[in-house]
Amino acid sequence: MLCFLVVALASSTAWAQARQETPDPGVNRIAAAGVFLAGAAVGLAAHEGGHLFFDVVFDADPGIRAIDFHGIPFFAISHRDDLSPRREFAVSSAGFWVQHAVNEWLLTRHPRLRQQAAPFKKGVFAFNVLASAAYAGAAFAQTGPDERDTRGMAVASCTNEPWIGALVLAPAVLDVWRYFEPDAKWIVWMSRAVKVGAVLLIVR
Repeated sequence: MLCFLVVALASSTAWAQARQETPDPGVNRIAAAGVFLAGAAVGLAAHEGGHLFFDVVFDADPGIRAIDFHGIPFFAISHRDDLSPRREFAVSSAGFWVQHAVNEWLLTRHPRLRQQAAPFKKGVFAFNVLASAAYAGAAFAQTGPDERDTRGMAVASCTNEPWIGALVLAPAVLDVWRYFEPDAKWIVWMSRAVKVGAVLLIVR
């Protein structure tokens, strides 16, 4: 919910930039902000879809569970708790894997995304970055519902949760750097290496 609040505030800035780049008096500002938020919603759906995909692959009996984050009601896609550590790690990590893959596709196909009038793509990108930052913050503080992804990853890989938070946050920081500095090739390869490393942690 915090991610969507920040995305909503950021949408007006993204639209102002797009309007300067491609002036079009016929385009409605509210509609453009809606497209940005629709991109963020697709980002959320893709994140949850990653979890659901592995839940189905592993026959993990997925379902929706109501959760509470310091008094804020929300929901989580849950699964049975008897999965092997590697399967649990895959299920818990899947949302971030999807985020990393989508951001990689966006920044590879559109390296100068910042200069483009693309509110939908920017909405997806913004959600992926902000969701990673929010999860990392929860991991550093080790707070939130037990179903949080970073806790599941930490338990399954026998890693302290703050380290998982750093692993989740690093690609987001590097992707934002790429967004603003598309010509810095070393950042591109470092971003990709960290994303691959996050997947390889499954062998631990």
